[in-house]
Amino acid sequence: MTADSWRNLIEHIGLLYQEYRDKSTREEIETRRLQDSQADPEETSPSEETPSEAEPTSTTENKAPPQISLLRNSNSRFNLWQDLPEIRSSGVLSILQPDEIKLQEAMFELVTSEASYYKSLNLLVSHFMENERLKKILHPSEAHILFSNVLDVMAVSERFLLDLEQRVEENIVISDVCDIVYQHTVSHFSVYITYVSNQTYQERAYKQLLQDKPAFREVISQLELDPKCKGLSFSSFLILPFQRITRLKLLVQNILKKVEEKSDRESTALDAHKELETVVKACNEGVRKMSRTEQMISIQKKLEFKIKSVPIISHSRWLLKQGELQQMNGPKTSRTLRTKKLFREIYLFLFNDLLVICRQIPGDKYQVFDSAPRGLLRVEELEDQGQSLANVFILRLLENADDREASYMLKASSQSEMKRWMISLAPNRRTKFVSFTSRLLDCPQIQCVHPYVAQQPDELSLELADVLNILDKTDDGWIFGERLHDQERGWFPSSMGEEILNPKIRAQNLKECFRVHKSDDSQRRKLGSRNRQ
Repeated sequence: MTADSWRNLIEHIGLLYQEYRDKSTREEIETRRLQDSQADPEETSPSEETPSEAEPTSTTENKAPPQISLLRNSNSRFNLWQDLPEIRSSGVLSILQPDEIKLQEAMFELVTSEASYYKSLNLLVSHFMENERLKKILHPSEAHILFSNVLDVMAVSERFLLDLEQRVEENIVISDVCDIVYQHTVSHFSVYITYVSNQTYQERAYKQLLQDKPAFREVISQLELDPKCKGLSFSSFLILPFQRITRLKLLVQNILKKVEEKSDRESTALDAHKELETVVKACNEGVRKMSRTEQMISIQKKLEFKIKSVPIISHSRWLLKQGELQQMNGPKTSRTLRTKKLFREIYLFLFNDLLVICRQIPGDKYQVFDSAPRGLLRVEELEDQGQSLANVFILRLLENADDREASYMLKASSQSEMKRWMISLAPNRRTKFVSFTSRLLDCPQIQCVHPYVAQQPDELSLELADVLNILDKTDDGWIFGERLHDQERGWFPSSMGEEILNPKIRAQNLKECFRVHKSDDSQRRKLGSRNRQ
């Protein structure tokens, strides 16, 4: 395929990736709602099971059947594999089993969504990055921070898409795509880590440019109004690579759930998923590392030690939670209880390996009067103690800064805040509902119907269609959940999701999750066995 014909094909792709992603996730939500209302999850038809985008099809140029020209038809904007004219006319749908058709849909979605993603990347480069007016406004260093290595990312996507399209055109029934995903992830997808790790700098530079350069703001606004952008913002194009690498992992998970167990295709899908998981984790770690380092430096400057000083900054330390609580002053008689304040304010900084207990002092400073390793913390809830002791819990330091045991009676502002502190302080404490990793057959579940951006370190950002196990919940509208596809935990408002009521669907979600992560489980068992030896 020549470069000119390739560009021509891309021009005919129907959906930008942002549109594809929105349609796909919303259809996934509706599919799950439909399944949840049915007695048997298998009642859903293949077309409802897997939302896919076919960028479509028309007559092929000088190609003998059964090849498919993936990117030709601009009329079909969001189709299924089984709706392609070549598939319908071949008679293959009457031969294949329903499970194989679902698998074909899952593989086809991975390919067509990559085409949509490439179209959006191409627009980011050609429409924004290479705009002459924008080039004159931006200093080369500003342009580098803003666009990072997006040209490398686009080149990787193009190479990946060409290999995927070639595989689809080999046969009317797609043999596999996960082997291609694996090869490209291992050999080329490190460019995503570079791009995503720059995200903190990128966001900061973009905000600064909007604020400091009116000319930049004006040009970006004009470019966003171009019909090519379909009403989408410049920032939605900048975050495409991070969204894509995360979504790609989910698409491979979807394939993995549908391949035959103990087959070559299952083995290939597991390998591809494992490598993608590594890249996604490296991307997340790259973003976190930058923000964590800056945060730790800021906290260090605010602390004054009344006790022996503890070095705060460490490459392996990060903040989990911070905030004000009320500390009970100690035993008082009923007479003094009416005249003296029962609680006084203290401020906690909880890191992944250390708790620092402070009192706020003038000048936005905090005086540290106690500390303890996080592993030596225990918590205990006080129940039915009356209104004055509502939302109160006991925090025990098995070994504090003075090398002795200490206890604090602490009061939170709400039930959710109390539970959030208790779970953060003692993460191994049993929650109301047990995690799916305990391999229970059932657990309360919720699917995300509104995206949520975490506001605190102990919260969990949610994407549309995320499915989570509910580990704990509060009466004032907060849920502590564990996302099934990556096992990340955190708090989020209950209004962001809808509970999955059908026990068969919950069981199916858990079963699929165990299957996706079984390679991780076997690896952990090997490590555990090696450690015991």
